[in-house]
Amino acid sequence: MTTIVPTSEEEPSLAIVRFTSQLAWADAGPEVSEPQVSRLCREAEESIRDCRWLDLATLMVTSADLVSTKISEKDLECTYTIICSLVKNVKTPEEVLEMVKAIASKVVQQPDDKASLRLKILFNLYNLLDHPNARFQVYMKALELAVNGKITEYIVPSFKKIDSFLKEWSIDIKDQREVFLAIGKVLRENKSLAEESLQFVTKYLATFSNEDAQVLSEAKEEAVRAIIEFLKAPSIFQCDLLDMPAVAQLEKDPNNAPVYQLLKIFLTQRLDAYMEFQNANSGFLQTYGLVEEDCVAKMRLLSLVDLASDESGKISYASIKNTLQVNEEEVELWVVKAITAKLVDCKMDQMNQVVIVSRCAERDFGQKQWQSLRTKLAAWRDNITNVINTIQANKVTEEASSGTQGLTVR
Repeated sequence: MTTIVPTSEEEPSLAIVRFTSQLAWADAGPEVSEPQVSRLCREAEESIRDCRWLDLATLMVTSADLVSTKISEKDLECTYTIICSLVKNVKTPEEVLEMVKAIASKVVQQPDDKASLRLKILFNLYNLLDHPNARFQVYMKALELAVNGKITEYIVPSFKKIDSFLKEWSIDIKDQREVFLAIGKVLRENKSLAEESLQFVTKYLATFSNEDAQVLSEAKEEAVRAIIEFLKAPSIFQCDLLDMPAVAQLEKDPNNAPVYQLLKIFLTQRLDAYMEFQNANSGFLQTYGLVEEDCVAKMRLLSLVDLASDESGKISYASIKNTLQVNEEEVELWVVKAITAKLVDCKMDQMNQVVIVSRCAERDFGQKQWQSLRTKLAAWRDNITNVINTIQANKVTEEASSGTQGLTVR
């Protein structure tokens, strides 16, 4: 295995060009290879002399890409460390961006070869940069490499910082959409991260809140995908999709109206509405890869949540049996399933055949729920104010009483 060994004071960039070009032309024989190596080294020297750093970087990444499969990971990392360091020689943001694109595009070109190392190279390049837009470009390439190289586990931890990244990059709404979609795609590769994937697709769809019909139409495909992801996910029972303009547009679209209708059933109605939909749209579930048994199970839990939301706080076993369309002996089983899924907090009164509910989840958190939360917070604030006023009044009374006792003639 050929290895880079520093043997002189030669400019590191020139040493890399010599090393990679010699390796690239090694099979051609000395008569062909020596003139080619000399030509490439001469081009590198001229670029260094004239401070044409972009030309030098382009030459180096082209050569490095040709031999990447022939050299060790250590040599490839060393090669790209020197290539990436060239960004520090460039002065203008435009030149930095051009160089970053030239380097990053080559790094991701062979995702099946040393993928994890290539991702590390991109992260190192990212950390060398001060230019926000250049950092954004490198991060997007890292997302692309993670998916194509099947190494998504290495980039997923960075998603926790995405809000601070967006603030730092100061990118426009179109670029934000690109980020959310790319992250959603990465997370979609792992079935255990379905909830996180849906969160980022939801963020993407939320960016269309003030757009016209033409722009909204761009989001149709992802809106449908988000709905199907929600319907398929066995552990996701709440989402904010229903009232989003990007999703609501589907209701008037003949091709996608059934998808929207089914979402509405899952978020606002009960099992009987689902069964009616299913009977009227045979073949729909199969078209979108939905499993009827799973849909029915999810709708039973959501129907139970709907029953639990009644202000009386009590649900009869008979009501659960009829609403969920189950046998009497299955009632408690479904209550336990709802408790396990953290959809309700309740107690089962077997003697009186009722479920006593202390808390239940919201199926859809829209304007109505925000208003309810606002009312509850206002009431909580008023109660706290009353408590404080009572404490202060008692304190004044106690102080006055103490003062009076001090004036008593003994």
